[in-house]
Formats: sequence, structure tokens, C-alpha cells
Amino acid sequence: MKKDIHPEYHVINVKMTDGTMLEMRSCWGKEGDTLSLDIDPTVHPAWTGGSSRLLDSGGRVSKFKKKYEGLGF
Repeated sequence: MKKDIHPEYHVINVKMTDGTMLEMRSCWGKEGDTLSLDIDPTVHPAWTGGSSRLLDSGGRVSKFKKKYEGLGF
């Protein structure tokens, strides 16, 4: 392998949506940084069976619905 071409691989903290913290190895951020997740396996429909709904935090879905509300969707 070539030297000095790979990013640094270190331990970070991952904060889940319910507040629990996990320690993982990653090349994101710096050693000891905390990555806060908006969606994780405890709330994502792919893992929960689709019974929960995702929040539209950016308002994109509502903007789309408002823009095209008169077209019969």
C-alpha cells in the first residue's frame, strides 16, 4: 500500500436519536468528536417495519405538496 494516502481512522462518539451514545471507529471528524444522528436504526422505517413516519425537518415535502396541490395529486 502507498503511504500517507489513507485518512486517519480513529474513535468517535455517535449520539443516537434517543440520546444513547455509541463508540465507533471512523475517519469522520477528529478523535473523540461526537456525531449526532437525525435518523438511526431505532426510528428508520427500514428497520422498524414502516410503522413510524419520518419528520420533514427541512419542509421539503410540505413545499412540494403546496406547489402542486391543484394538480390532482
